[in-house]
Amino acid sequence: MDDVHADVRTRYEKLTEPYMDCTFKFEVVEYQGAKKAKKEQIRIIDSFKYLGLRGKIRLSNPAQVFTVLQSYSIEADLCPRSEPDYCWFGRQVGLSARSHGIVDRYEIAKRPYFGTTTFESELSLVTCNLALVKEGQLVYDPFVGTGSFALAAGHFGGYTFGSDIDFLALKGGRPGQKDIKRLKDNFKHYGTQTKFGDVLCMDFTNSALRKDLIVDTIVCDPPYGIREGLRVCGTTNLESAKLTENKLIDGEKAFLRREYVQPKKPCTLDFMLDDLLRFSAERLPVGGRLCFWMPAADDEDIPRLIPQHEKLELIYVLEQSFYRWSRRLLVYVKRDGSYTGKTVTKEERAHENNFRERYFNRFI
Repeated sequence: MDDVHADVRTRYEKLTEPYMDCTFKFEVVEYQGAKKAKKEQIRIIDSFKYLGLRGKIRLSNPAQVFTVLQSYSIEADLCPRSEPDYCWFGRQVGLSARSHGIVDRYEIAKRPYFGTTTFESELSLVTCNLALVKEGQLVYDPFVGTGSFALAAGHFGGYTFGSDIDFLALKGGRPGQKDIKRLKDNFKHYGTQTKFGDVLCMDFTNSALRKDLIVDTIVCDPPYGIREGLRVCGTTNLESAKLTENKLIDGEKAFLRREYVQPKKPCTLDFMLDDLLRFSAERLPVGGRLCFWMPAADDEDIPRLIPQHEKLELIYVLEQSFYRWSRRLLVYVKRDGSYTGKTVTKEERAHENNFRERYFNRFI
């Protein structure tokens, strides 16, 4: 604290003059430290008396909030140190949207349409924030499902569209069902329907999008294959598929009929991630971001599992831990031709990310 006071004393007159007569309050915030006793907080606050603030103290809705922020490190026994490592003093200039209830507003249970695999509202907002989604951008989710990322991107002003191989997730139910809710109903519920483009039933690894379509941002949570196996369009039995496709129904070949369901074959997570990076490198503008979540067992050599592409720079790896496994938010940014990255594909990585197999074997 002595260093903080020495620094503040050298320039406080210039910094505080516009706020001398405003209502104000002081607060002490600890990061990774035990909350200080009221007596200790008052002692810290009183040490700033030399500022000479003339306004009235108001604990509720003051015009200005002055904060002492202290950061502590954690000892080996998981207890915070007795003294802070760093200390700052400042004036509050703004708060995040969290303080205005954004997380609670987008809570999954409050949406008209959601499912068992709907991504958490808070992390969807965090992901889109790290993707730098802003007003007027075109945002694509290639595994859109029930649309948590699309909804979050719409909140930040992005124009969203998505695709998914599961048409039931997009349609919200089977044809003929009553009171079907769909993704667009969520946008209507939050008043962001003008930010919803559309969704299409599509196998991402066989993209039907135009080759020259540029998207500003890509955010997604690729399927891990836990609730059901990870699949793409195709077949492991070509002869049987040919018979099914060409079967005549009312004089029309089966694969030409509207209700025809394309056969699917198993796919690995590594293969899917390589396709995702390749697609992003082709479709993002310089400076555009790709954000997605990747799972891994805790005993894996994580850096060796992370896919790389020569045109994409990995700038953040953020971990969310569970029991014996974790998932990481990977954030890439598209660079121009002067960037010299490297491509690390499934074949070049040290070992396969066989997360699904290890998950069902309890990570043995």
